[in-house]
Amino acid sequence: MRTQADTREQIMVAARRMVQARGYNALSFRDLAGSVGIKSASVHYHFPTKGDLGAALAQRYTEDGVAYLDALAGEGLDYRACLARYVAVFRRALEDGNRMCLCGIMAAENEDLPEAVRAEVAAFTNANVAWLSTLAAERRPGTSPELARARGAAIYAAVAGAQLVARGRSDIAVYDAIMGAFADTGLFD
Repeated sequence: MRTQADTREQIMVAARRMVQARGYNALSFRDLAGSVGIKSASVHYHFPTKGDLGAALAQRYTEDGVAYLDALAGEGLDYRACLARYVAVFRRALEDGNRMCLCGIMAAENEDLPEAVRAEVAAFTNANVAWLSTLAAERRPGTSPELARARGAAIYAAVAGAQLVARGRSDIAVYDAIMGAFADTGLFD
């Protein structure tokens, strides 16, 4: 027998996959209910509005992402290894059915998002930029906080942008080529 917690979790998993594949605007409670094998009213029981679901998705995605980044930082890897693992996360989404980073695809729909969802998507971006800024500052001791933050933002924008371009072409080789070009030009140094 499926518990309420199980149902909520199944909704979250299915919704994440749908949003990563088609975007927030294409998320339908009816399609979601069909995917999970429940009635649409059951989705509404757990998430009264689409905005509630979107905010919960983005919040969990951010929490999971931060946990991954914290664990990665704790492994004692060098700068290049950390950055390679970071870039690989975005690549894996493309490998999984040409999907996008959840918050990346939602950010592209920013104007259509409820405020609570926007805030959670911004939290994801801020967490990534902060982590990359710390990584950049550790790579170059003495770097000003402003320069480290600018570098972190540039790396995040480069990786997220490359994922978007590769998705638009349905070609993961495009992502790899862009990442290679960024490495060759020194963005990742």
